Amino acid sequence: MFANGQTVTRRRAGVTKSYGTTTRREDWANATDLRIEGAWVASSSSTATADAIRQQVITSKSLYCPPDSDVAVGDRIVVGPDTYQVTEKPSADVNPFTGWQPVMECALTLVEG
Repeated sequence: MFANGQTVTRRRAGVTKSYGTTTRREDWANATDLRIEGAWVASSSSTATADAIRQQVITSKSLYCPPDSDVAVGDRIVVGPDTYQVTEKPSADVNPFTGWQPVMECALTLVEG
């Protein structure tokens, strides 16, 4: 996809409980991994927040990958030593004039611990 892209790993937790049509995925000990090649993880935005005690900057990252990649909210993305969680529904927009669908974007949050 990207000439100088990278390979990332998508981790999906195993199912712990199913309630009718609702499935709860929390079993990280039995996660399944999927390699996604030609991806790119990059900073998408920064937000400065301040209160009476301190000031901080929160930086968001996004995964850009082939539009047919199997990525969903709650999955984890492993890039080198860092692990991120997909926090929003992935979006793969299509150009309405040409039908071109370049990439899927997935909003990420750093997972610590």
